[in-house]
Amino acid sequence: MRSPRRGGIQKVEESMSLYGLLARFIRQHWRAYVGSAFMLFGVAVLSVWVPRKIGHIIDGLVAHSLSSTALLLQLGQLLVMGLIIYFLRAGWRLKLFAAAYQLGVQLRTELYDKLTTQGPGFYHNQRTGDLMARATNDIDAIEMAAGEAMLAGFDGSLTLILVLSMMTLGIDWRLALAALLPFPLMALAFWKISDRIHYAWDDSLARFSKLNDHVQETLTGVRTLRVLGLEARNSRELSQLAENAAASSLTAQRWEAAFEPAVGLTLCTATVTALGVGGYLVWHGQLTIGQMTSFSMYLGQLIWPMFAAGWVLSLLERGRAAWGRLGPVLAQARSVDDHGDTHQLQVGALEFDAVHFQYPGQQDAAVDDVSLTLMPGQTLGLVGPTGSGKSTLLRLLMRQYGLQQGQIRWNGVAVADYTLDTLREAISWVPQEPFLFSASVAENIALVKPDATQEDIERVARLAAVHDDIQRLPMAYQTPVGEKGVALSGGQRQRIAIARALLADTPLLLLDDALSAVDTHTEAQILSHLRAARQGRTVIIVSHRLSAVADADQIAVLRQGRITEHGQHSQLVENNRWYASQWRYQQLEASLDEL
Repeated sequence: MRSPRRGGIQKVEESMSLYGLLARFIRQHWRAYVGSAFMLFGVAVLSVWVPRKIGHIIDGLVAHSLSSTALLLQLGQLLVMGLIIYFLRAGWRLKLFAAAYQLGVQLRTELYDKLTTQGPGFYHNQRTGDLMARATNDIDAIEMAAGEAMLAGFDGSLTLILVLSMMTLGIDWRLALAALLPFPLMALAFWKISDRIHYAWDDSLARFSKLNDHVQETLTGVRTLRVLGLEARNSRELSQLAENAAASSLTAQRWEAAFEPAVGLTLCTATVTALGVGGYLVWHGQLTIGQMTSFSMYLGQLIWPMFAAGWVLSLLERGRAAWGRLGPVLAQARSVDDHGDTHQLQVGALEFDAVHFQYPGQQDAAVDDVSLTLMPGQTLGLVGPTGSGKSTLLRLLMRQYGLQQGQIRWNGVAVADYTLDTLREAISWVPQEPFLFSASVAENIALVKPDATQEDIERVARLAAVHDDIQRLPMAYQTPVGEKGVALSGGQRQRIAIARALLADTPLLLLDDALSAVDTHTEAQILSHLRAARQGRTVIIVSHRLSAVADADQIAVLRQGRITEHGQHSQLVENNRWYASQWRYQQLEASLDEL
């Protein structure tokens, strides 16, 4: 089994805030942000120059000092400025958002890398739907904070500074001061609203996560729901979750909408104040009509910075809520440390030395004081009652969990000293419930060896006794198997997984009750093929069916995590203990089935 690749993404620190993440990303892509800033600066300068130019044109018309030619020239300049603003706006959007989308790519890559290197212990406390929501909705919100929020924040701030400068220095400071009197109240309202938005979006993202998790579980277990007749109840639960998610999103949108009345009220108050003070100044000859017109236009241009402030606060609060959910997952340490420094594995004896392991929250040990030695090329059978620790022993060997006591060595080297990639590339594992991808039969078999020829694929399919079944499928080896192999029977899925493991040609093959869904005749056929094609490969077979391990070089009986019997089949039958009684019972059962 091959472990997932590891990328070069920087490790996320648990204490890093959204602003720290954005600052790091902006430093990495500073060229795009600086280029966008220069284009935005050009847009802002031209935008604030337009009202001033219009004011000069109006004053010239009022004073009859502007000829027709000069008027056309002035209007032509306004048209050119409008075209330049258009192209600059398109340019900075393309440049900035192209960079911001890279943050989404980086975070999704980092999340995928984190999820594929975590062991089962991590997933005991996680839900698939919730993780999918973090990879979609949450990262989209962070991406918006890096793109739209940065853009709106810079553009709004720059426009505000230039507009206020033109209002104060270019027209009249008294009029500007009067118009700005309501703005502190708007800032207070924004602060209160943004705090509410953070909690509203945090709740909205969490509710969407629950909805997503419910949908994922429903689609995965749809056949079980149908068999049990639970469609109506499940539909009601889905409707309730959808209503909760919608209500929570609506609450967040309502708080976002609260920015608009605050902006509108502030702007109306500022306009009334400016008209009153401006009218007084014009009446007393201290301000021209053109200047008053320019000021009114500047006042209108303040709408965007005010709306931008609310939009930026909303996006940042949404991003903060999303990062509060995503950050801890990215910062979480691997459930199994990968501190090994041995990159090459030499085939040798496999030793289990006083191995002990207890699952978190469990009172009894799953594996207790297990000691075994398996020489290269030998086959070990692990049998015992359900829950006796057989599969756990394999998971400890593959380092899906870390050892608590004892040692597992391969060729004299502790498995913890190998890198996880090295160790897992030397192991082929077939679990009881194998996973097939939504691809063709041939692609699923060749998953570990994409360059395998059709002859290689068919060879291992014959070894797994599934070739004839595949030939009867509508498109033979090119037949799509559906999601998780839904188009195949349980036995076919198991045998295709065995064929895939055989194609990997690793020195260690683990069959974890991988023959449970096939009949005894097919089981005997597969085991016969394995013995003939083993060629020095070490095999560990976990099975409840003792006929699957009868020809093994050694058999260990596990009960309550401890080895209670150990030896070859003939020896264990003669001992007349658990193994012998189970063997006689299963043989009797098989005889009755043949009648």
